[in-house]
Amino acid sequence: MTHAFLASSKATAAPRSLGALKLSTKRVGERSAIDRFRTSGSTKVAFPRRADAVEAIVLNTAGGLTGGDRFELSAQAGPGSHLVVTTQAAERAYRSQSGVARIRTHLSVADGAVLHWLPQELIVFDGASIDRQLDVDLDPGATLVLVESMVFGRRAMGETVTQGRVRDTIAIRRNDAPIYWDRVDLGGNIAERLARPALGAGLGALATVLCCGPHAEACLPRIRALLPETGGASLVADDVLSIRLLAEDSFLLRRALVPVLEVLTATHLPKSWSL
Repeated sequence: MTHAFLASSKATAAPRSLGALKLSTKRVGERSAIDRFRTSGSTKVAFPRRADAVEAIVLNTAGGLTGGDRFELSAQAGPGSHLVVTTQAAERAYRSQSGVARIRTHLSVADGAVLHWLPQELIVFDGASIDRQLDVDLDPGATLVLVESMVFGRRAMGETVTQGRVRDTIAIRRNDAPIYWDRVDLGGNIAERLARPALGAGLGALATVLCCGPHAEACLPRIRALLPETGGASLVADDVLSIRLLAEDSFLLRRALVPVLEVLTATHLPKSWSL
């Protein structure tokens, strides 16, 4: 009886996904090239041909995130190189039966290097439990453009997030000194919390965009001209531009985000953003 019970428990246990990526780039002549690359578990990467940078498209083959999942990503742009990291599609955080889905990302950008961190949005479903942390280390002379966005339920499908927990942290350091720290921490009835005027005023999609580099201050007037009434931009320092956007749904969020990111990166977004 004991053996039969154990066998049944193993057969019905909820699966857990693990994934990891380590990627670094280097300068070779006039081009950027892959220096080191390794993946494991549910994390896969495609590298489209691109002349001006190494572009990495990250894919979660598990099909989404749920309680107990663990993903780790490390991306390093070596001196003088240009690295662009994006995702194949929007990530999805599904209802958690138990535990928390944890995502840990570490980016580092060397002197003279450029890193564009451009994942598509995270869609949070009712009952999701997720803890996401992004740590960035910058050398002097490094350039970074990053976006992190979340959508709470799909409005077109009539979805709302009445329960769940989302913790999303971004920390940026230069020469080991902190220059930016931000956390979104929402729990319980998330839809009710986002309905508060001081939080989301009923809007269900949000994005944080950061630009660290010598062109940050010069971009500020153009960015402010592009932002809707539900967006704002300010200089945290002369070379650190912080932007926050709110929108009703993912479509309107993207419509505001794309021109902002194209100004900051001075190029078109990866093709996966338009698929």
